[in-house]
Amino acid sequence: MRERNGKERIVVIGNGMAGTACVEEILKLAPARFDVTVFGAERLSYNRVLLAQVLTGEKTLEDISLHNREWYAGKGINLHAGARITEIKRRSRVVVTENGLEAPYDRLIFATGSLPLMPPIPGIDKEGVLPFRNIGDCERIASFCGAGGRAVVIGGGLLGLEAAWSLKKLGMETTLVHIMDRLMERQLDLRAASFLKDDIDKTGIKVLLNKKTEAFLGNGRVEGLKLSDGSTIPADLVVVSTGIRPNAELARSAGIYCNRGIVVSDCMQTYDPAVFAVGECVEHRGATFGLVGPIFDQARVLANHLAGDARLVFKSQTTSVRLKVPGIELYSAGEVEETEGVEAIEYLDKGARTYKKLLVSEGRLKGIVMYGDTHDGPRLFSSLLEGEDISHKRKTIFAAESARGGADSIEAMPDNAIVCGCRGVTKKMIVDAITTRGLFTREDIKRETGASSSCGGCAPLVERILEATLGSDFNPSSKQGLCACTRYTRDDVVKNIRELGLRNVAEVLSTLGWEGVGCEECRPAINYYGYMANPSGWEDDPGSRLVNERARANIQNDGTFSVVPRIYGGVVTPGELKKIADAAMKFDVPLVKITGGQRIALVGVKRTDLKPMWEDLGMRSGAAYAKAVRTVKTCVGSVHCRYGTQDSMSFGMELEKRYEGVWTPAKVKMGVSGCPRNCAEAGIKDIGIVGLSGAWEIYAGGSGGIEVARAQKLSSVKTRDEAVAITDALLQLYREEAEYGERLFKWMEREGVESIKNTLANDEKSGGLRKRLKISLSSLSDPWKERAVERPPAA
Repeated sequence: MRERNGKERIVVIGNGMAGTACVEEILKLAPARFDVTVFGAERLSYNRVLLAQVLTGEKTLEDISLHNREWYAGKGINLHAGARITEIKRRSRVVVTENGLEAPYDRLIFATGSLPLMPPIPGIDKEGVLPFRNIGDCERIASFCGAGGRAVVIGGGLLGLEAAWSLKKLGMETTLVHIMDRLMERQLDLRAASFLKDDIDKTGIKVLLNKKTEAFLGNGRVEGLKLSDGSTIPADLVVVSTGIRPNAELARSAGIYCNRGIVVSDCMQTYDPAVFAVGECVEHRGATFGLVGPIFDQARVLANHLAGDARLVFKSQTTSVRLKVPGIELYSAGEVEETEGVEAIEYLDKGARTYKKLLVSEGRLKGIVMYGDTHDGPRLFSSLLEGEDISHKRKTIFAAESARGGADSIEAMPDNAIVCGCRGVTKKMIVDAITTRGLFTREDIKRETGASSSCGGCAPLVERILEATLGSDFNPSSKQGLCACTRYTRDDVVKNIRELGLRNVAEVLSTLGWEGVGCEECRPAINYYGYMANPSGWEDDPGSRLVNERARANIQNDGTFSVVPRIYGGVVTPGELKKIADAAMKFDVPLVKITGGQRIALVGVKRTDLKPMWEDLGMRSGAAYAKAVRTVKTCVGSVHCRYGTQDSMSFGMELEKRYEGVWTPAKVKMGVSGCPRNCAEAGIKDIGIVGLSGAWEIYAGGSGGIEVARAQKLSSVKTRDEAVAITDALLQLYREEAEYGERLFKWMEREGVESIKNTLANDEKSGGLRKRLKISLSSLSDPWKERAVERPPAA
């Protein structure tokens, strides 16, 4: 059966990641051969891997959508979004929607995905007990979220942990309940899982192991849950993440042979030769699938078969797993426990919280478990898939520093090594795309192959393949556009602002021929680059600032703000303390907190109270909201401390007054310690100064946040003036050379410490940097005193 145009009619049921991958692969191999119709129960296709980021508000549904309607129309695909198929007439080869629409097919593809497992627990049908599997679930969960609310997640697997992290980030008091003795028991052994539990506990999420849920409590709406040990947990929301099952009911009702899922052959064909299936709805050789990596392999095999080649067959392979929770690095693939005939090679550094274990049988890898340091994961995963004999590498397998060094390790990586596990993209596919299509950036790779478009965990490896393939032509900083709105780079924008004397964001967009009016990614960057390049002539654009900078305060998860007055070097007068106390009482501030930067934060301030509170305080803003120099932390130094060798307190106050509020690519924190005991933690600050007997040491590139980095020594000088001169030049160099949003330690990694030292040691270059910083410093003013707008800031 064929249409009059001679094309075979393919109908795809399901417009998720599997269905979309199938359509993409079919169009690559035989774009003119098929007439394709797609039915999707949801309103658009999207990347389900990133749902947790939609829940937290980091991404929108549009951000994670795979294709818009225009893409389908441009490809000649008949898309029926929000249309549910309820009947399949296999004799006449027709599918029927719930609204009675009929569509004939020559080939039918099931890509119906999976359904969440909702265990038969009494009360599971109560309002507020929800799965977390699709965008609808995401929207329903969000409607229950609010600061101070109580959430419980049932299930300690990948999705359960990511859901718990998202709920915690939304301000919910979050508890995770897991029936097993450890988290992620399918991917981690006891030691790695214990590290994971410790780190999850540190986020504020309460983890309960070996706990079984017996009932959900509440009258209509959930109010808590009862555990098998008799204890109860209060809850305003319960997210159930206990697994999935193939969505095979439609196929089963049509008489397609199903077991747990739709049973398919090695070419993804069902027992009906006109019907195929891919994704989480299928069962292949007894296995079902819950990760996206195998799904893209299935799509390629099916497209190859439909296009008439039929040389590819699907082989279920081991997949690798990462957890998308910031600050937690884990990697797992294959077996996780020693069994008969399987031994372990282990590395453990408890102090660094680094653990690596390889499971080996007859000299070949069978499994990988890594926690804390996962750089070698992809390299070892390639060895696992290849069945490589590693017997001769046992003594050095964890010391393969070349694996981190770039081109050498990439050249040694086999062509069929999986780089992007989410999309099943190999090294060869990326290299071929670079060489045949003239690609230069990771964005190009993402667009053309899909690599790094899902979880993003493979992005560094993609960059290294680019570097190894392009050689001297590789230069990501000069070839990467600011955002999707433009191909202009940071350097292009700065050059035009300087040479043409551009004065505001609108002029930049107009002069450079921007697509549209810019976005939330490029507009703040342009606004910063303009201020940096033309400090005396730039017109600030409040609409191009992030909400915290527009409000001059940090927005909290309940919509209120935190106000942080400037307290130089952590030294405060009784009069300033009284002003802060009076303001806290007058405006009924719910929380007054000493911050890690030796300041006092007034947390929970209403938006309408911001301006009158600042008027009452009469103090400068501490810029706790800004990409700027924020604080200079000090110890009491030689003035009061018996160990002190230098007056760090007055020096820190001097520096803070000098740099207060100067805009920088990202936040900058400083520290001045009066002796090598380093009580002001100068060694993990963006810029740190340590006093010695008769000298000052200047450090830079520290970080004490999600990524911990130790500051590196740049110079040693005798006087304060010399230390100020070096700090001025360093700060301006960072301001001029770093990307917007790039922390100082990341910039130093990219630029190289020796290069920075050489610039600072060059009198002509450092002198020019200091002069340009002086111009910026002279244009600074207190944002609350200069504010002309009398109404509260809009969010």
